[in-house]
Formats: sequence, C-alpha cells, structure tokens
Amino acid sequence: MTHYRVPPEPSVGARARNNREAQSAKGSACDASISLLYNMFLQLLRRIHSSIPRWATDTSLLAKLRKKTGYTVANCKKALEMHNNDPDKAEAWLKEQAQAMGWAKATKLAGRTAQQGLVAVKFDKHHGALVELNCETDFVAKNEKFHKMIEDATLACFKFSHTNLKGKGPITKMEMDTEQLRNLHCDGKKLSEILALFIGSVGENAVLRRAECWKSNSDDVKIAAYTHPSPAVLSDYSAGKYGALMAYKQNPLHEDIGRQICQHIVGCGPEKIGSKEHDKPVKNNDDETCLIYQEYLLDPSYTVEEVLASHEVEVIDFVRFSCGEATGSTALPGVEKQPLDHVQTLQ
Repeated sequence: MTHYRVPPEPSVGARARNNREAQSAKGSACDASISLLYNMFLQLLRRIHSSIPRWATDTSLLAKLRKKTGYTVANCKKALEMHNNDPDKAEAWLKEQAQAMGWAKATKLAGRTAQQGLVAVKFDKHHGALVELNCETDFVAKNEKFHKMIEDATLACFKFSHTNLKGKGPITKMEMDTEQLRNLHCDGKKLSEILALFIGSVGENAVLRRAECWKSNSDDVKIAAYTHPSPAVLSDYSAGKYGALMAYKQNPLHEDIGRQICQHIVGCGPEKIGSKEHDKPVKNNDDETCLIYQEYLLDPSYTVEEVLASHEVEVIDFVRFSCGEATGSTALPGVEKQPLDHVQTLQ
C-alpha cells in the first residue's frame, strides 16, 4: 500500500503573512493601474492645454481675415489652412480666387442692363473729375462696396487730370468712355481688375460708363462741383444721382458762388450757357434751356444772368450728368477738348 504524506497546514502566522503578500501584490497592481490612468490623464490635459492657444490663434486670424477681406468664413478658413495660417499669403490667395471668379462672372453678366448707380465728383480749385458708374439695382448702388468702387474710379480720373491733361486754352477737358476708364489705375491696379472683383462680390453687372476730366490752365479760372443729394458735410468728393462740374472766373472781392451755380445746373438742367447775341429767352420759363435766362434756383426772383453779373462771375463751361440718362456728346465753344484716344497716347 502506498502512503501519501499530507503536507502540514501552514501556521496562523504563515497564513497571515501570505494574505498580506497577496494583498500587497493586489495593491501594487492597483497602484500601477491608477498610476497609468493618472499619467494618461496628465498627457490628455497637456494635449488639451497645448492645443488651446493654437485654436485661439487660428480663430483670431480667421476673424481678422474675414473682417479685412469680406470673404466668407469658409473661404477664409480654407485660405489659412492652405498657407499655414499666414494671413498675408491667405489674403493674396483669396484675392486671386475672387478676381478669377469675378472675371468669369463679369463676362457672364456683361449683357445685362445696368441703368442704376451713382454719379461722383472730386475736385480742387483747378482740377475736376465727374464719373458715372452703373449697376442693375438701386439696392447694390447703396452698397458700401459700390461706393468704394466709384470712389476709386473718381480718384483715378482726378489724378489723371493732374498728371496727363495739357492745353493752352482756359481749361482742358477730356471725355472718357468705358474702355478708357477701365484702363486707368488706382492703387497700382487697373480699374477693370477692381471692377471684376466688385462684380464677383455682388453678383450684378456693373459698368464704368463715362467720365469727364478737367484742368484749369489759368490761375484765375476755377473749378466748382456739386452732386445731388448733397453730403451733410462739404467735401472735395461726393456722390449722388446727379452731378455737375463748372469752370468759371470771378472777381475775388465777391463771395464765391461757384457751388451755388453748380447746384442750379444740377437742379434746372440747362443745355448751354447761352449768349445774349445769339439766343433769346423762351416765353415759358420751364422750357428754358439757356443757363443765363433761367430763373435762379435759390432765388427765382432773379435770373442766373443777374446773379452772375452781381457777383462778377463768368461761366466758361459746365457739364451735367444724370445717372442712367441717354447721352450725346456736343462740343462747347471756346473749350479745348482732347481726342478720345488721349489716355492711351499719354500712357
């Protein structure tokens, strides 16, 4: 018979020691798990903490780029992502894309009628510019971007009158058509490029229709201008539905009334200055087209001729634009007009 030896039971002390060792092992494992979880939690916090400044910076750049360019949030975000958050490169890319889209849209919309818009003037004592910019709706004509577009065009014409007009008469003036206007520059860009960007942004056809650039060749010949509605604060630039430029001489001892005569021209729409030798007043004052025979807008008890005489003013020439009107070019006597290709010749 085989005998098996039964191992003796561990003593109470040994069992207690074994229990302590087991609990210690379990505790160590638990501590290790807790430590691992804690370390993972710390790493997660570090990642979140490190990503917060980056996210805030991106959001700040996005907001600034959106405000500066006016393009959509999605396009601004795409531009920043493509150029590693470089705002200058992102802005340049946005403008390239917008111009490409603008050219395409401008070509697509070119045949649509544009009879709304504004007329703008900019002038000093011896230079003046009068510009008409058309669009499809009056809603767009009130848009801030539209006002910026016509201001750029008027500034380009005003600079042209300073640098390019030459002549020997009392004033030199030049009429510009659409193509000549598109070839002028503002801030280093052609007006045609600026117009394409504008068309792309508003989704309407727009046309640089016409302009007049004037220069006085004599110290005693001055330029005045006016638009209606007139601005609340007088300025050398303004825009409205109607506008006029006038060249005139006046005795400096009298109050300068150049602006008031321009206001009359805008309001009453004379077709010519008129001459006492060659023109006679019509019976119905409402049908009068000669400036000198019209009732003065600001005081109908006088004729314009009487007002001019009392202030010793001689009107040399004037031009009036009404936004959207039918046009016909007529030469005024005694004024040197330069040919329509003069822009290209001087450039």
